[in-house]
Formats: sequence, C-alpha cells, structure tokens
Amino acid sequence: MEAQFENFEIHGHRGCRGLMPENTIPAFKKALELRVDYLELDVVISKDNKVVVSHEPFFNSTFSTKPNGEPIVSDNETNLYAMNYGEIRSYDVGLRGNPSFPEQFNVAAYKPLLSEVIDLVSDFQTAFFSNSVGLNIELKSLPVEYHITQPEPSEFVFLVLNDLNLVDSQVNIVLQSFDVTVLQILKAQRQSSRYFEISFLVEPEDNNEIDFNLEKLGFKPDIWSPNFSVLSKTKVDYLHQKGIKVIPWTVNEVADMNKMRDLGCDGLITDYPNRAIEYIKK
Repeated sequence: MEAQFENFEIHGHRGCRGLMPENTIPAFKKALELRVDYLELDVVISKDNKVVVSHEPFFNSTFSTKPNGEPIVSDNETNLYAMNYGEIRSYDVGLRGNPSFPEQFNVAAYKPLLSEVIDLVSDFQTAFFSNSVGLNIELKSLPVEYHITQPEPSEFVFLVLNDLNLVDSQVNIVLQSFDVTVLQILKAQRQSSRYFEISFLVEPEDNNEIDFNLEKLGFKPDIWSPNFSVLSKTKVDYLHQKGIKVIPWTVNEVADMNKMRDLGCDGLITDYPNRAIEYIKK
C-alpha cells in the first residue's frame, strides 16, 4: 500500500449494508471481520429513552417484519419514539432482505441498542488485541420532528453521550448529524465529556456553499461529510486549508472510491467496505 493512503479511513456504512442487514449486530460483526476503521451507524430514541440503532425513527417497510410474521407495509405504521425498546426488539429487520442490495445476506436480526454495539467493539478489541476500530454515530434529527419522532436536541445529545461513557477511552468516536442544532449542542458538551470528533453532514446542494454553511454552524467541525458526487479537488483542498477533514458518503463503486482517494479525501463511507479495503487499503 502506498504510504500516503495508510491513514485513509474506511467507514462501514450501517455496518456493511451491501453485505448484511443494515444497522444490525450481524452487519457490525461482518464489518469488524473485514477490519473497517470505523463502524458507521445511526441512532434514534425509544419511548423509554433507550438509544436505538436505526436509520429511521420507524420500521422501514422495505425489509421489516412484525412479531407475528407479517410484513410492515407502510413506513407510517410505526413510530419508534412511541414504542418501548422491548417492543422494538421483537420486530425483525433482516429476514426479508433489501432488494436494493442483492449481495446482502438475509438473516434474522433486530434493531440493537447502541450499548450492544459498544460491547461488541469492546469484545472485538479484547479478542484481537486491537484498538484500531472507531465508532461514527449519526444522530438522526430533523427540526420538524422534535417531540414527534424524537426528543428535542439537548435531550437526544444527553442520552447518546451518557451511553458513550461506556466506551473504552482508546476507541475513536465521531458524532455526526445534518441538524445544526445537534452539532452545536455537541460542541458545547464536548469539554465536559470524553473526546469525540464532530462531523458536519451536508446535503448535496449545501456543498457548494461551504463558507455559508460553516457560518451557519458557528464553529469549525473536525469533518465535512458530503455526498461524494459533489466533491472536487478544489473543494477538498479548500476544506483542508481550513483544517477540516473530508469524508464523503456513500461511495459504493470502486471507480468512485479511487476517485475520492485521488481527490485527497481523508476516507469514505461505504456500504461495501470489502471493496474499499481490497482496492484501496491493500
């Protein structure tokens, strides 16, 4: 491997969504086996204030199954913020598979707690004497959903940071969000909690207005995380001049992975960490 790519970070998107059911223990185990640098995952909050690993605050109708074996047929059927975790855990999110990812292995799986993923990482470190894997956690938050499918941002941040007190101090942590308010609260709380990096997730249309969005945020994030399709060498260089790392999402084709590397990105988020590790890290 060329020296300049030794520190190029591979973040397994939702574990490894291209290979295993997203945001599940099987996906995170597979990603760890592949030796990703970071497990990327999403979190929401349940009615009983548990931090649940899930991309949406509901059961996705594409791949979710009710406890009685019937498929979820509408995304509007459930609201995780109105359900206790015991009920959430009784639903399956792996057996039906996801047709958008034909290589994905169908296996029974549930939505785990963030604390379970933390335990998994700890067990991995113990078994392999490794401190090399980090956690990149997205707080799924939208202002229009406050008090509907999620708590308000300060409570959300408190619950997540409380769980992160369980993480070994050697584990690198990135906390990311599209919600500027969440990021601002994270910045305010960082001095009184274990250290973590802050990643500013940006929509494609926002990547063209870097300075405007940084001004809106009100501080310099550690990481700028845009959709890969809107990046250019000029933008990557500009962000690096400001001391901000660039880690785009979601990069699944090998040609695009190589392009992101050649643009000078510091890493990438991918559903197929196996591809990235084979073609970039080796």
